[in-house]
Amino acid sequence: MDHGELGKRFAALTTAHLADACIRAGVPVRCAPALLHAVVPGDRLAGRACPARHAGSVDVFLEAFEGAAPGDVLVVDNGGRLDEACVGDLVVLEARAAGLAGVVVWGLHRDTADIRAIGLPVFSLGAIPTGPLRLDPQADDALDSASVGPWSVSRDDLVLGDDDGVLFVPAGRAGELFTLAERIRDTERRQAERIRTGTTLRDQVGFAAYLEQRRQRPSLTFREHLRTVGGAIEE
Repeated sequence: MDHGELGKRFAALTTAHLADACIRAGVPVRCAPALLHAVVPGDRLAGRACPARHAGSVDVFLEAFEGAAPGDVLVVDNGGRLDEACVGDLVVLEARAAGLAGVVVWGLHRDTADIRAIGLPVFSLGAIPTGPLRLDPQADDALDSASVGPWSVSRDDLVLGDDDGVLFVPAGRAGELFTLAERIRDTERRQAERIRTGTTLRDQVGFAAYLEQRRQRPSLTFREHLRTVGGAIEE
């Protein structure tokens, strides 16, 4: 899926739709920890991951931009540190100049007002005034992968972000996952519209019948029942 198609299809979806699609497809759901959020509420991003592991110097980001393609998303691994910022306005400006779609920081940023003015989506754990407090040796594979919470992210992944947070999905399964997410979205929209016009969700999913079936077969799960009636409220 090229960047143009990715952006167009994600514009009509949410990370929640795609997380549900991962569950349905048996793909691990790799959500960034909940505290990682957009600097500007409402910002969205979608693109291939461009990982960089920070060691105290900005040069690792400049090196990452040298190998980046337009539409990529810089994924910065600063170990989730909360005592220093590793990305500021100059890095974000340079990312925009390189044609990137946004920046995700497993750590903190600074220069918040300037970043807002730049307009490139940035997701991070928050802000702090100080920049890097140390200079460690850069790992030989610093541009191969980045950790975000418990997840390892590489250039084989797509990065998707919105008001619900950030999700990483394997690029090789993007077509399948987006198609599933679109089906889930459409089902949910139909269900929501029926609730608005007077048909409760319980009636739509045959909840009374589910309770009766569960009395007969206690091992029956609601998710199994939903799959038989075409519901999409849990995945």
